[in-house]
Amino acid sequence: MIEISVDIVDDKLAEETATLVETLVADKVASKIAAQDPTLWGPDAESESAIRLGWTQLHETSRPLLAEIDALRAELHAEGVDRVVLAGMGGSSLAPEVITATAGVPLTVLDTTDPAQVADALAGDLTRTVLVVSSKSGGTVETDSHRRIFEKAFTAQGIDAASRIVVVTDPGSPFEKLAGELGYRKVFLADPNVGGRYSALTAFGLVPSGLAGADIATLLDEAAAAASVLSKDEDTNAGLVLGAALGVRHSEGAEKVVFANTDTSVKGFPDWVEQLIAESTGKQGTGLLPVATEGTDAPGFADAGDDATATAIGTPSGAARVSTSGSLGGLFLLWEYATAVAGRLLGINPFDQPDVEAAKKAARALLDQPPGSGSGEAPSLVDGPVEVYGGSGESLVDVLRSFVASAPEFGYISVQAYLDRLDDASAALLRPELAKRTGLQTTFGWGPRFLHSTGQYHKGGHQNGVFLQITGAVEDDLEVPDRPYTLGVLQRAQALGDGQVLAEHGRPVLRLHLTDRAAGLAHLVKAVQEVERP
Repeated sequence: MIEISVDIVDDKLAEETATLVETLVADKVASKIAAQDPTLWGPDAESESAIRLGWTQLHETSRPLLAEIDALRAELHAEGVDRVVLAGMGGSSLAPEVITATAGVPLTVLDTTDPAQVADALAGDLTRTVLVVSSKSGGTVETDSHRRIFEKAFTAQGIDAASRIVVVTDPGSPFEKLAGELGYRKVFLADPNVGGRYSALTAFGLVPSGLAGADIATLLDEAAAAASVLSKDEDTNAGLVLGAALGVRHSEGAEKVVFANTDTSVKGFPDWVEQLIAESTGKQGTGLLPVATEGTDAPGFADAGDDATATAIGTPSGAARVSTSGSLGGLFLLWEYATAVAGRLLGINPFDQPDVEAAKKAARALLDQPPGSGSGEAPSLVDGPVEVYGGSGESLVDVLRSFVASAPEFGYISVQAYLDRLDDASAALLRPELAKRTGLQTTFGWGPRFLHSTGQYHKGGHQNGVFLQITGAVEDDLEVPDRPYTLGVLQRAQALGDGQVLAEHGRPVLRLHLTDRAAGLAHLVKAVQEVERP
């Protein structure tokens, strides 16, 4: 079993962290978290904390799921069904994606409203496909749309749709009732006392991963080994050390936590931890903004070693590097403990997400408008295949220069691509290009996926971000059965709705619409390469 470890490279931070850990040990914070003590985060957080600490025991309480998952996988394989598609958002998709990528087993993840990406999933062999629909309530608009679209597609091919849909939800949810009424193949009930971003080891993480072929029993074993260490009130407790390091740096002005995964055995971990930290700490005008990078060329990573998740916690005066390493199950639990500890030190409730609903409400309001009414907004500029909304300038380069100049000192740029994560993958090049040319920490998120992740921090955290939205023309839209909108309309409403909420928070929002996606992205990347922050 690989042990979890935390290595603080910066001597000053190591010394300050050790002092704070002594206090955490004296206050028995680790054992109280393990005992699910809801008082650790203050009286205002107590009611929420009391129903959100089940994650500390999942290495034991999730074990009964293993036999159920194995049995269903065997049944499906006996019927020739071995392709798993997951419809889920946020914690329902991020953990399974990391688990299956690390295990090297295929899983098609739908956490998008882009019609082309959903059509690509539909184009797979449906005769071999099972759809896992993961939602705590069943009301998540993206997953509900996916369920309706796949149900229609199965039926169109003469497949009994109900026999190919597996549900993961909370006990007593409207989705559990609906699944029973529609006769879906199997309903797995998750622990209701676990929030989405802490749910990696619940049914939400284990069911799709196990059906896809990942060794989820070993994952729980790894978490159990970590729990035996993380629950102890000792100064060597890695969860206390990591949480204290985050807290110390934040008290010194750190607002950004930059991640670079150098561990070749764990795939995509920064994307999972991004949601955990952003939603847990980004509220009440404070918090730590996670920045997932492509490697260790970002500031603070000069000494990054191999086989670790390198973390640079940055202040205006510089960045301190911390490395965490261990098995995947151990890393899940390590960062969950550390985030809970950091929440206590920041004086916030790490288990709620008070600002996530705002963008959803705005999108719903736009969907309720009469068909074809749109926003009525005309582009302020058209530069080749790019329409500009919300910016000013005589060219796209001018607009981008003005946009990055609007970011405050030590602020950040958020790039939000409401595009196809597969076919429009070159959009991700914008993050390192902007970071290199502006010197600002820059995040990148696929919309609407990031709305269930860093979207909380954008509205609730430090208000010094500027937001670049990228939308694209839809060539072949997809109807959502029994709903008055298409996926393309929903995708656009989500972009405009979130932009509206950000603008209401006084943040600069620039939307660039690509009338031709491939040409538009090439044009945009070229324009970014001519931009530098004054």
